[in-house]
Amino acid sequence: MAKSESDDQVTIDIDLLTSSVESMMSENLMMFDKCCIFRVPSILRRHKESAYIPNAFSIGPWHRNHPLMKSTEKIKLRYLKHLLSRESKSGVTLKELFESTRKIEKEARSCYAEPIDVNEEDFVRLLVIDGCFLIELFRKDRDIDLREDDDPIFNMSSMMEYLYHDLILVENQIPWLVLEHLFNKTSAKQSTQAKDTTLALLALQFFANIFSSNPPNRDSPYEGTKHLLDLLRNQLVMSSGKDEYDVIGWEPMPSATDLVDAGIKLKVSDSEHRSILDIKFNNGSLEIPSLLIQETTEVIIRNLISYEQCSPQCHDRITSYAVLMDNLIQTTKDMDILTSSGIINNWLNQEEATQFFSKLYLNAYLKKYYYYKLHMEVNKYYRRGCSRWRVLFLRIFFGTPWVIVSKFVTATLLILTVVQTIFTIIK
Repeated sequence: MAKSESDDQVTIDIDLLTSSVESMMSENLMMFDKCCIFRVPSILRRHKESAYIPNAFSIGPWHRNHPLMKSTEKIKLRYLKHLLSRESKSGVTLKELFESTRKIEKEARSCYAEPIDVNEEDFVRLLVIDGCFLIELFRKDRDIDLREDDDPIFNMSSMMEYLYHDLILVENQIPWLVLEHLFNKTSAKQSTQAKDTTLALLALQFFANIFSSNPPNRDSPYEGTKHLLDLLRNQLVMSSGKDEYDVIGWEPMPSATDLVDAGIKLKVSDSEHRSILDIKFNNGSLEIPSLLIQETTEVIIRNLISYEQCSPQCHDRITSYAVLMDNLIQTTKDMDILTSSGIINNWLNQEEATQFFSKLYLNAYLKKYYYYKLHMEVNKYYRRGCSRWRVLFLRIFFGTPWVIVSKFVTATLLILTVVQTIFTIIK
Protein backbone atom coordinates (compact mmCIF):
# COMPACT_ATOMS: atom_id res chain seq x y z
CA MET A 1 0.00 0.00 0.00
CA ALA A 2 1.44 3.37 -1.02
CA LYS A 3 2.20 6.05 1.57
CA SER A 4 0.22 9.27 1.40
CA GLU A 5 2.02 12.51 0.60
CA SER A 6 1.42 13.82 4.14
CA ASP A 7 3.05 10.72 5.66
CA ASP A 8 6.24 11.34 3.66
CA GLN A 9 6.49 14.91 4.96
CA VAL A 10 6.17 14.08 8.71
CA THR A 11 9.54 13.15 10.15
CA ILE A 12 10.51 13.29 13.82
CA ASP A 13 14.04 12.93 15.11
CA ILE A 14 13.30 10.78 18.18
CA ASP A 15 16.91 10.80 19.31
CA LEU A 16 17.08 14.60 19.23
CA LEU A 17 13.74 14.89 21.03
CA THR A 18 14.86 12.46 23.74
CA SER A 19 18.16 14.26 24.19
CA SER A 20 16.55 17.70 24.56
CA VAL A 21 14.06 16.56 27.23
CA GLU A 22 16.77 14.69 29.14
CA SER A 23 18.84 17.90 29.09
CA MET A 24 15.90 19.87 30.48
CA MET A 25 15.37 17.32 33.26
CA SER A 26 19.03 17.47 34.23
CA GLU A 27 18.67 21.12 35.23
CA ASN A 28 17.89 22.16 38.80
CA LEU A 29 14.11 21.89 39.00
CA MET A 30 13.79 22.58 42.72
CA MET A 31 12.39 25.86 44.03
CA PHE A 32 14.76 27.81 46.25
CA ASP A 33 14.21 27.31 49.97
CA LYS A 34 14.15 31.07 50.44
CA CYS A 35 11.50 31.58 47.76
CA CYS A 36 8.84 33.82 49.35
CA ILE A 37 7.77 36.48 46.82
CA PHE A 38 5.23 35.15 44.34
CA ARG A 39 3.13 36.14 41.38
CA VAL A 40 -0.58 35.99 42.20
CA PRO A 41 -2.13 32.97 40.45
CA SER A 42 -4.47 33.95 37.62
CA ILE A 43 -7.29 31.92 39.20
CA LEU A 44 -7.24 34.39 42.13
CA ARG A 45 -6.18 37.52 40.24
CA ARG A 46 -9.13 37.40 37.82
CA HIS A 47 -11.64 38.20 40.58
CA LYS A 48 -10.15 41.65 41.21
CA GLU A 49 -7.07 42.65 39.24
CA SER A 50 -6.71 46.04 40.96
CA ALA A 51 -6.19 44.38 44.36
CA TYR A 52 -2.78 43.07 43.25
CA ILE A 53 -1.32 45.96 41.24
CA PRO A 54 0.33 49.04 42.83
CA ASN A 55 -1.24 52.43 42.23
CA ALA A 56 1.84 54.64 42.53
CA PHE A 57 4.84 52.99 44.25
CA SER A 58 6.70 50.06 42.75
CA ILE A 59 8.73 48.07 45.30
CA GLY A 60 10.94 45.37 43.84
CA PRO A 61 11.45 44.37 40.20
CA TRP A 62 8.09 43.14 38.93
CA HIS A 63 6.14 46.42 38.51
CA ARG A 64 9.02 48.86 37.99
CA ASN A 65 8.21 49.41 34.27
CA HIS A 66 4.55 50.25 34.80
CA PRO A 67 3.91 53.81 33.48
CA LEU A 68 2.12 54.89 36.68
CA MET A 69 5.21 54.13 38.78
CA LYS A 70 7.55 56.57 37.02
CA SER A 71 6.23 59.67 38.79
CA THR A 72 7.18 58.44 42.27
CA GLU A 73 10.77 57.44 41.48
CA LYS A 74 11.88 61.01 42.26
CA ILE A 75 10.30 60.72 45.71
CA LYS A 76 12.32 57.56 46.40
CA LEU A 77 15.56 59.30 45.35
CA ARG A 78 14.69 62.31 47.49
CA TYR A 79 14.18 60.08 50.52
CA LEU A 80 17.49 58.32 49.82
CA LYS A 81 19.29 61.68 49.59
CA HIS A 82 17.75 62.84 52.87
CA LEU A 83 18.74 59.61 54.61
CA LEU A 84 22.35 59.83 53.37
CA SER A 85 22.64 63.47 54.41
CA ARG A 86 22.09 62.45 58.03
CA GLU A 87 24.56 59.58 57.69
CA SER A 88 27.38 61.56 56.05
CA LYS A 89 29.25 62.24 59.32
CA SER A 90 29.16 58.57 60.28
CA GLY A 91 30.96 57.57 57.10
CA VAL A 92 28.11 55.64 55.49
CA THR A 93 28.08 56.43 51.78
CA LEU A 94 25.99 55.40 48.83
CA LYS A 95 28.98 53.51 47.47
CA GLU A 96 29.23 51.47 50.66
CA LEU A 97 25.51 50.65 50.51
CA PHE A 98 25.90 49.39 46.93
CA GLU A 99 29.01 47.37 47.71
CA SER A 100 27.55 45.70 50.79
CA THR A 101 24.20 44.99 49.13
CA ARG A 102 25.94 43.40 46.15
CA LYS A 103 27.22 40.69 48.52
CA ILE A 104 23.65 39.56 49.25
CA GLU A 105 22.33 40.07 45.71
CA LYS A 106 22.17 36.36 44.84
CA GLU A 107 20.43 35.51 48.12
CA ALA A 108 17.91 38.30 47.53
CA ARG A 109 17.30 37.18 43.95
CA SER A 110 16.55 33.63 45.15
CA CYS A 111 13.61 34.98 47.18
CA TYR A 112 11.58 35.55 43.99
CA ALA A 113 9.53 32.67 42.61
CA GLU A 114 10.00 33.79 39.00
CA PRO A 115 13.14 34.90 37.12
CA ILE A 116 14.04 38.59 37.36
CA ASP A 117 14.88 40.13 34.00
CA VAL A 118 17.45 42.63 35.32
CA ASN A 119 21.20 42.30 35.56
CA GLU A 120 23.14 42.33 38.83
CA GLU A 121 23.95 46.04 38.70
CA ASP A 122 20.37 47.15 38.08
CA PHE A 123 19.02 44.76 40.71
CA VAL A 124 21.41 46.08 43.38
CA ARG A 125 20.46 49.66 42.46
CA LEU A 126 16.76 48.78 42.76
CA LEU A 127 17.21 47.08 46.15
CA VAL A 128 19.12 50.01 47.66
CA ILE A 129 16.76 52.72 46.38
CA ASP A 130 13.54 50.89 47.30
CA GLY A 131 14.90 49.57 50.59
CA CYS A 132 16.19 52.94 51.81
CA PHE A 133 12.92 54.55 50.76
CA LEU A 134 10.93 52.16 52.98
CA ILE A 135 13.31 52.60 55.92
CA GLU A 136 13.19 56.38 55.67
CA LEU A 137 9.40 56.28 55.34
CA PHE A 138 9.00 54.23 58.53
CA ARG A 139 11.45 56.45 60.43
CA LYS A 140 9.67 59.63 59.36
CA ASP A 141 6.34 58.12 60.31
CA ARG A 142 7.61 57.64 63.86
CA ASP A 143 9.74 60.79 64.22
CA ILE A 144 8.08 64.01 63.03
CA ASP A 145 11.38 65.92 63.38
CA LEU A 146 12.81 63.96 60.44
CA ARG A 147 10.19 65.27 58.04
CA GLU A 148 11.01 68.21 55.78
CA ASP A 149 8.59 71.11 55.48
CA ASP A 150 7.82 70.21 51.88
CA ASP A 151 7.79 66.44 52.39
CA PRO A 152 5.95 65.01 49.35
CA ILE A 153 4.35 62.13 51.28
CA PHE A 154 3.36 63.33 54.74
CA ASN A 155 1.96 66.60 53.34
CA MET A 156 -0.33 64.83 50.85
CA SER A 157 -3.08 62.52 52.14
CA SER A 158 -3.41 60.79 48.78
CA MET A 159 0.22 59.63 48.96
CA MET A 160 -0.40 57.87 52.25
CA GLU A 161 -3.44 56.13 50.78
CA TYR A 162 -1.31 54.94 47.87
CA LEU A 163 1.32 53.57 50.26
CA TYR A 164 -1.17 51.76 52.51
CA HIS A 165 -2.35 49.98 49.36
CA ASP A 166 0.91 49.44 47.48
CA LEU A 167 3.22 48.24 50.27
CA ILE A 168 1.03 45.26 51.22
CA LEU A 169 0.88 43.63 47.78
CA VAL A 170 2.43 40.17 47.52
CA GLU A 171 4.05 41.00 44.16
CA ASN A 172 5.35 44.36 45.37
CA GLN A 173 7.94 43.24 47.93
CA ILE A 174 11.69 43.13 48.47
CA PRO A 175 13.29 40.55 50.79
CA TRP A 176 13.36 41.38 54.49
CA LEU A 177 17.06 40.45 54.63
CA VAL A 178 17.77 43.43 52.36
CA LEU A 179 15.72 45.80 54.52
CA GLU A 180 17.42 44.58 57.71
CA HIS A 181 20.83 44.99 56.08
CA LEU A 182 20.16 48.57 54.98
CA PHE A 183 18.48 49.43 58.29
CA ASN A 184 21.53 48.31 60.26
CA LYS A 185 23.87 50.14 57.89
CA THR A 186 22.00 53.44 58.27
CA SER A 187 21.28 53.42 62.01
CA ALA A 188 24.41 55.19 63.24
CA LYS A 189 23.07 58.75 63.21
CA GLN A 190 19.60 57.99 64.53
CA SER A 191 18.32 59.49 67.77
CA THR A 192 18.50 57.50 71.00
CA GLN A 193 14.76 56.86 70.78
CA ALA A 194 15.08 55.56 67.22
CA LYS A 195 18.02 53.31 68.11
CA ASP A 196 15.95 51.59 70.79
CA THR A 197 13.47 50.28 68.24
CA THR A 198 13.68 47.67 65.51
CA LEU A 199 12.77 47.72 61.85
CA ALA A 200 9.87 45.34 62.53
CA LEU A 201 8.36 47.64 65.16
CA LEU A 202 8.75 50.69 62.91
CA ALA A 203 6.95 48.89 60.08
CA LEU A 204 4.18 47.61 62.37
CA GLN A 205 3.65 51.11 63.73
CA PHE A 206 3.20 52.41 60.19
CA PHE A 207 0.42 49.85 59.64
CA ALA A 208 -0.85 49.99 63.23
CA ASN A 209 -4.54 50.51 62.46
CA ILE A 210 -4.89 48.57 59.24
CA PHE A 211 -7.21 45.96 60.79
CA SER A 212 -8.47 47.62 63.94
CA SER A 213 -8.12 50.68 66.15
CA ASN A 214 -6.54 48.29 68.70
CA PRO A 215 -3.52 46.64 67.02
CA PRO A 216 -2.33 43.23 68.27
CA ASN A 217 0.46 42.86 70.80
CA ARG A 218 3.84 43.75 69.28
CA ASP A 219 6.00 42.05 71.90
CA SER A 220 6.14 38.79 69.96
CA PRO A 221 9.46 37.94 68.25
CA TYR A 222 9.60 38.29 64.48
CA GLU A 223 12.65 36.24 63.56
CA GLY A 224 12.48 34.62 60.17
CA THR A 225 10.41 37.37 58.55
CA LYS A 226 10.45 37.06 54.76
CA HIS A 227 9.16 40.49 53.70
CA LEU A 228 6.76 43.24 54.78
CA LEU A 229 3.55 41.33 53.98
CA ASP A 230 4.91 38.29 55.82
CA LEU A 231 5.62 40.51 58.83
CA LEU A 232 2.00 41.69 58.96
CA ARG A 233 0.79 38.10 58.69
CA ASN A 234 3.17 36.97 61.44
CA GLN A 235 1.82 39.70 63.69
CA LEU A 236 -1.71 38.33 63.32
CA VAL A 237 -0.72 34.67 63.64
CA MET A 238 1.67 35.02 66.59
CA SER A 239 -0.86 37.08 68.54
CA SER A 240 -3.65 34.54 68.04
CA GLY A 241 -2.30 31.49 69.85
CA LYS A 242 -1.24 28.06 68.66
CA ASP A 243 -2.68 26.09 65.76
CA GLU A 244 -5.86 24.28 66.72
CA TYR A 245 -6.69 22.19 63.66
CA ASP A 246 -5.49 18.65 63.22
CA VAL A 247 -7.90 17.33 60.59
CA ILE A 248 -8.63 18.03 56.95
CA GLY A 249 -12.06 19.43 56.07
CA TRP A 250 -14.52 21.69 57.80
CA GLU A 251 -18.18 21.92 58.75
CA PRO A 252 -20.31 25.04 58.02
CA MET A 253 -21.44 27.18 60.94
CA PRO A 254 -24.83 28.94 61.23
CA SER A 255 -25.14 32.63 60.47
CA ALA A 256 -25.03 35.33 63.12
CA THR A 257 -28.82 35.64 63.07
CA ASP A 258 -29.31 31.89 63.59
CA LEU A 259 -26.77 31.81 66.41
CA VAL A 260 -28.44 34.70 68.22
CA ASP A 261 -31.87 33.09 67.77
CA ALA A 262 -30.41 29.92 69.30
CA GLY A 263 -29.35 31.82 72.40
CA ILE A 264 -25.66 32.14 71.51
CA LYS A 265 -24.19 35.54 72.38
CA LEU A 266 -21.96 37.34 69.89
CA LYS A 267 -19.70 39.89 71.53
CA VAL A 268 -16.52 41.77 70.81
CA SER A 269 -13.39 40.54 72.61
CA ASP A 270 -12.41 42.48 75.71
CA SER A 271 -8.65 42.41 75.15
CA GLU A 272 -7.24 45.53 73.48
CA HIS A 273 -4.27 43.77 71.89
CA ARG A 274 -5.88 40.71 70.39
CA SER A 275 -5.40 39.47 66.86
CA ILE A 276 -8.47 39.41 64.62
CA LEU A 277 -7.78 35.67 64.26
CA ASP A 278 -8.18 35.00 67.98
CA ILE A 279 -11.85 33.92 68.05
CA LYS A 280 -13.08 31.99 71.10
CA PHE A 281 -16.27 30.17 72.14
CA ASN A 282 -17.00 29.89 75.86
CA ASN A 283 -20.22 28.95 77.65
CA GLY A 284 -22.52 29.90 74.80
CA SER A 285 -20.64 33.10 73.95
CA LEU A 286 -18.73 33.62 70.70
CA GLU A 287 -16.03 36.24 71.26
CA ILE A 288 -14.67 37.92 68.12
CA PRO A 289 -12.06 40.71 68.01
CA SER A 290 -13.09 43.95 66.34
CA LEU A 291 -12.37 44.32 62.61
CA LEU A 292 -12.28 47.50 60.57
CA ILE A 293 -13.75 46.99 57.09
CA GLN A 294 -12.55 49.55 54.54
CA GLU A 295 -11.07 49.53 51.03
CA THR A 296 -7.58 48.63 52.25
CA THR A 297 -8.93 45.73 54.33
CA GLU A 298 -10.00 43.90 51.19
CA VAL A 299 -6.64 44.46 49.51
CA ILE A 300 -4.53 43.13 52.37
CA ILE A 301 -6.73 40.10 53.07
CA ARG A 302 -6.75 39.17 49.37
CA ASN A 303 -2.95 39.43 49.23
CA LEU A 304 -2.50 37.50 52.47
CA ILE A 305 -4.72 34.73 51.10
CA SER A 306 -2.74 34.70 47.84
CA TYR A 307 0.49 34.51 49.83
CA GLU A 308 -0.85 31.54 51.82
CA GLN A 309 -1.96 29.82 48.62
CA CYS A 310 1.53 30.16 47.08
CA SER A 311 3.84 29.60 50.03
CA PRO A 312 4.37 25.99 51.19
CA GLN A 313 5.55 27.39 54.54
CA CYS A 314 2.25 29.10 55.39
CA HIS A 315 -0.83 27.50 56.92
CA ASP A 316 -4.26 28.70 55.79
CA ARG A 317 -4.83 30.97 58.79
CA ILE A 318 -6.09 34.06 56.95
CA THR A 319 -8.07 31.95 54.48
CA SER A 320 -9.74 30.16 57.41
CA TYR A 321 -10.65 33.51 58.96
CA ALA A 322 -12.34 34.66 55.74
CA VAL A 323 -14.33 31.40 55.59
CA LEU A 324 -15.50 31.74 59.20
CA MET A 325 -16.63 35.35 58.76
CA ASP A 326 -18.41 34.44 55.52
CA ASN A 327 -20.31 31.76 57.43
CA LEU A 328 -21.44 34.33 59.98
CA ILE A 329 -22.47 37.01 57.47
CA GLN A 330 -25.12 35.84 55.03
CA THR A 331 -27.60 38.75 55.09
CA THR A 332 -27.70 42.42 56.00
CA LYS A 333 -29.35 41.39 59.27
CA ASP A 334 -26.24 39.38 60.12
CA MET A 335 -24.10 42.42 59.39
CA ASP A 336 -26.36 44.57 61.59
CA ILE A 337 -25.81 42.16 64.49
CA LEU A 338 -22.03 42.27 64.13
CA THR A 339 -21.84 46.03 63.71
CA SER A 340 -24.18 46.77 66.63
CA SER A 341 -22.09 44.50 68.87
CA GLY A 342 -18.87 46.28 67.88
CA ILE A 343 -17.37 43.24 66.15
CA ILE A 344 -17.42 44.96 62.74
CA ASN A 345 -16.50 48.60 62.26
CA ASN A 346 -17.92 49.13 58.79
CA TRP A 347 -16.77 51.97 56.53
CA LEU A 348 -18.46 50.54 53.43
CA ASN A 349 -22.12 50.57 52.49
CA GLN A 350 -24.26 47.82 53.99
CA GLU A 351 -24.58 45.71 50.85
CA GLU A 352 -20.84 45.81 50.07
CA ALA A 353 -19.98 44.88 53.64
CA THR A 354 -22.44 41.96 53.61
CA GLN A 355 -20.80 40.49 50.48
CA PHE A 356 -17.28 41.41 51.64
CA PHE A 357 -16.02 38.02 52.83
CA SER A 358 -17.83 35.87 50.27
CA LYS A 359 -15.65 37.32 47.50
CA LEU A 360 -12.28 37.21 49.24
CA TYR A 361 -11.47 33.51 49.02
CA LEU A 362 -13.09 32.52 45.73
CA ASN A 363 -11.09 29.67 44.14
CA ALA A 364 -8.74 29.48 47.13
CA TYR A 365 -7.98 25.94 48.29
CA LEU A 366 -8.37 25.29 52.02
CA LYS A 367 -6.12 22.39 53.01
CA LYS A 368 -6.71 22.53 56.76
CA TYR A 369 -9.31 24.64 58.50
CA TYR A 370 -7.94 26.47 61.52
CA TYR A 371 -11.35 26.93 63.20
CA TYR A 372 -12.49 23.32 62.85
CA LYS A 373 -12.61 22.73 66.61
CA LEU A 374 -14.43 26.02 67.21
CA HIS A 375 -17.03 25.15 64.55
CA MET A 376 -17.67 21.80 66.20
CA GLU A 377 -18.18 23.43 69.61
CA VAL A 378 -20.53 26.10 68.26
CA ASN A 379 -22.55 23.62 66.19
CA LYS A 380 -22.87 21.22 69.14
CA TYR A 381 -24.28 24.02 71.30
CA TYR A 382 -26.52 25.20 68.48
CA ARG A 383 -27.99 21.75 67.89
CA ARG A 384 -29.03 21.20 71.47
CA GLY A 385 -32.74 20.48 71.71
CA CYS A 386 -33.68 23.67 73.54
CA SER A 387 -31.76 25.83 71.10
CA ARG A 388 -33.29 24.16 68.04
CA TRP A 389 -36.85 24.56 69.33
CA ARG A 390 -36.11 28.15 70.33
CA VAL A 391 -35.06 28.99 66.76
CA LEU A 392 -38.14 27.24 65.33
CA PHE A 393 -40.46 29.09 67.71
CA LEU A 394 -38.96 32.49 66.98
CA ARG A 395 -39.09 31.97 63.22
CA ILE A 396 -42.70 30.74 63.20
CA PHE A 397 -44.18 33.24 65.59
CA PHE A 398 -41.83 36.23 65.36
CA GLY A 399 -40.21 35.88 61.95
CA THR A 400 -41.07 39.38 60.65
CA PRO A 401 -42.18 42.72 62.16
CA TRP A 402 -45.70 42.28 60.68
CA VAL A 403 -46.07 38.93 62.38
CA ILE A 404 -45.03 40.50 65.68
CA VAL A 405 -47.57 43.32 65.24
CA SER A 406 -50.34 40.90 64.33
CA LYS A 407 -49.56 38.75 67.38
CA PHE A 408 -49.62 41.84 69.59
CA VAL A 409 -52.95 43.03 68.18
CA THR A 410 -54.45 39.56 68.56
CA ALA A 411 -53.28 39.34 72.17
CA THR A 412 -54.66 42.81 72.93
CA LEU A 413 -58.07 41.98 71.45
CA LEU A 414 -58.15 38.73 73.40
CA ILE A 415 -57.39 40.53 76.66
CA LEU A 416 -60.07 43.18 75.97
CA THR A 417 -62.62 40.47 75.18
CA VAL A 418 -61.87 38.68 78.43
CA VAL A 419 -62.12 41.92 80.39
CA GLN A 420 -65.47 42.80 78.72
CA THR A 421 -66.81 39.31 79.52
CA ILE A 422 -65.82 39.66 83.16
CA PHE A 423 -67.54 43.04 83.47
CA THR A 424 -70.69 41.61 81.82
CA ILE A 425 -70.78 38.71 84.32
CA ILE A 426 -70.30 41.10 87.22
CA LYS A 427 -73.19 43.29 86.08
